[in-house]
Amino acid sequence: MKRLLKKTAAIFLTIMILFITAFFIYTSIYYKADDVAVNALSQDIKSGRTKEEKQYIFLSSKTQTDTALIFYPGGKVEAAAYYPLLSKISSQGITCILVKMPFHLAVFNPAAADKIIKEFPDIKNWYIGGHSLGGAMASSYMASHPDSLNGLILLGAYPYGDIDTQKALVLYGTMDGVLNREKIKGAANVIPIEGGNHAGFGSYGSQNGDGIARIPGEEQQEIAVKTILEFIQKNRIRNLTNCQHSCCHAFISILKEQEKS
Repeated sequence: MKRLLKKTAAIFLTIMILFITAFFIYTSIYYKADDVAVNALSQDIKSGRTKEEKQYIFLSSKTQTDTALIFYPGGKVEAAAYYPLLSKISSQGITCILVKMPFHLAVFNPAAADKIIKEFPDIKNWYIGGHSLGGAMASSYMASHPDSLNGLILLGAYPYGDIDTQKALVLYGTMDGVLNREKIKGAANVIPIEGGNHAGFGSYGSQNGDGIARIPGEEQQEIAVKTILEFIQKNRIRNLTNCQHSCCHAFISILKEQEKS
């Protein structure tokens, strides 16, 4: 009996070692940020515009703001690969917080936004978003914290969980070879980017299984930024419309004038 137990324990230990080894091999192979993204991040850290912490990269807005976007990277993609995209958004008045995920997989920390929201109490209007798997985990967080967030932004991802589809923006490239498009049919705000693909939202090169983009990645990101900013602006107006104070209606008029210009 003791020999059988020892043999069983040895087999179990061997399986565990193989599993752990396979896991670390799997997670050690990931898409790295390209030189453009790495250099841009490095320069902005040196200038003081951006701060890199252990668990996230903080991109401050160029203007004072109470609005911020928490962003979850795609699965097995280095967080810095999304720096160029978020840098463009932050330059337009939205603070951005790019989360670094354990093993580059958002599934291991889907509630990362909890700590971030608590850490920045001055931010009153929170948005959460992500790319691919990161988008799915961001959507899951939105579903469980509907009152804490103003909206959800999905890039090459579909809504996951019970969320208000009116508060979600879905962007995808028409050449995307990874996204299951059947799963975005129920979403209210779905915007295709003509000629874009799955990897074009980040700066990490081509991705296995993806389609070949017909537009440069920089152009895809520019379109994404413009659409995201419009979504946030419309959200502001909708929220202010529900406000009964006269100052809210005055502010709506200002925002609409800005939209025209």
